[in-house]
Amino acid sequence: MRLRNVKNKDEILNASEYLVKNPEEYIGKWKEVFGNDNPIYIEIGMGKGKFIIENALKYPDINFIGIEKFDSVLARSLPKIPEGVKNLMIIRMDALNIEKVFDKEIDRIYLNFSDPWPKVRHHLRRLSSRVFLEKYSHIFREDYSIYMRTDNQGLYIYSLMSFSEGGYVLSDITFDLHSTEDELITTEYEDKFSSKGMPIYAVVATKKSVKK
Repeated sequence: MRLRNVKNKDEILNASEYLVKNPEEYIGKWKEVFGNDNPIYIEIGMGKGKFIIENALKYPDINFIGIEKFDSVLARSLPKIPEGVKNLMIIRMDALNIEKVFDKEIDRIYLNFSDPWPKVRHHLRRLSSRVFLEKYSHIFREDYSIYMRTDNQGLYIYSLMSFSEGGYVLSDITFDLHSTEDELITTEYEDKFSSKGMPIYAVVATKKSVKK
């Protein structure tokens, strides 16, 4: 997908109070950054921000962190955040570096409409691949919890297998999320796909942590 540049994007990013400029400095300290002991949920690939912003507004007792690697996308999402939101922060980074930013402090991961990387030779780049599941194992505080939605059936089937092979227990498996759930916080992509009658696939993958 070709991303259109955003005029004054650098100014938008630099001026935002929600964008964490040097996230690596806060590894292991995100509770202190938020100033409370509330759970921390992250969305990897937050896109234009609708999902995570609405969640932060609806659930003030949960801390949310949105992760996005493209500046142009962030420049569209940051201005949408209302002033005074205390439980939301945004990080600009590639998910490959997630272990450099978090250490045993995340309670839930959202994977919403991730890049499917359809070519077989690229399957390890998928955010549900064993490569990323291993990274996630280092950032979860206690039990592991991944909530996934996608419109891509191939990625969905691959993810179900990857989660299962990684020892995750699967629940809320659905091949048509919007036929069973009415009150959902959705993403921009989700609205576009579902409005065209395309099914949305979803799953919750959980795993008990191994105490060391």
